[in-house]
Amino acid sequence: MDPKTLQAPDPKIEPPRKTVALVLGSGSSRGWAHIGAIEALEEEGIPIDFISGCSVGSYVGAIYASGSLASLKHFVLSMDGKKVFSYFDVVFPRSGLLDGTKKVAELFSMHTAVKRFSELNIPVMMVATDLQRGEKVVLKSGNLLQALRATMSVPGLFAPARFKDRWLVDGGIVDPVPVGVARATEADVVIAVDLNSGIISRRMRPPKKKQMKKSDQEPKFNSELLTKLTDYYETAETNFKNKINELLGRDANMPDIIDTVMTSINIMQERITRINLAVDPPDVLVQPRLGALSMMDFDQVELAIEEGYIGVKEKMEDIRALLEMPTDGVIRQR
Repeated sequence: MDPKTLQAPDPKIEPPRKTVALVLGSGSSRGWAHIGAIEALEEEGIPIDFISGCSVGSYVGAIYASGSLASLKHFVLSMDGKKVFSYFDVVFPRSGLLDGTKKVAELFSMHTAVKRFSELNIPVMMVATDLQRGEKVVLKSGNLLQALRATMSVPGLFAPARFKDRWLVDGGIVDPVPVGVARATEADVVIAVDLNSGIISRRMRPPKKKQMKKSDQEPKFNSELLTKLTDYYETAETNFKNKINELLGRDANMPDIIDTVMTSINIMQERITRINLAVDPPDVLVQPRLGALSMMDFDQVELAIEEGYIGVKEKMEDIRALLEMPTDGVIRQR
């Protein structure tokens, strides 16, 4: 045998590290937990090579892949969460109560100038649902803003999005935590964040609004656009509720239409997720304790972010074992 074939490997040559696909599930206001989850992974030096997302998971994933997660976090912590829907225009309820086409673009573009999938730093795949065929549609190229509009179109709340020859709605209807989409990337490790597990938070009281440091007071997002939107929609929350009541004339004791729609979707998504994860489980499943939050609790931003962060930290030993990474962050030789 040739002695050269028995030579020891050069210690200077590092073996290829394992790749990671991150799955960010749907969950409306619970979606801010994804911010904390990503921050925990970054803090621990865990690489993210691919992202698959659904609804708000797609939004946070795309913001992160554009390099603007800090801007988004600053925005959601400083914004009055109850006014989030004031950024959308009420329309006559033919196919949805809100028209999100322009506002989704504005809420994304205030953080980044990225407009196309090809401009992102990390490949992102977004799941939507074909309203006519009932099929899952994976969006991963072309116009990023159109894809976001489609994946975030909650049925009954937002009008469906026209995408090429299809009418698309929220991907959570068929795949709330798209693990299968992440598997298709052939990543070595798939980490999924499920926001709809029903597990109750350790903290029973609403979080206090924390004081921002002086260094944090200057927003990284487009402050001019934010000021413009905030000024324009200053009274939009009241107008929105008044228009809904005028259109529907509901009993004051009844749950309002948004709560009804979102709670119904949450029930459905929780059951679909349970089935899908049993059939195609991720390598690591993170389930932040968000069961006490409704899908419309947009004023619980700090709690959601914290629970997402803690959820990932609790799984860090499993993640490191799969990546063959010891606590010092050095990747072991395979």
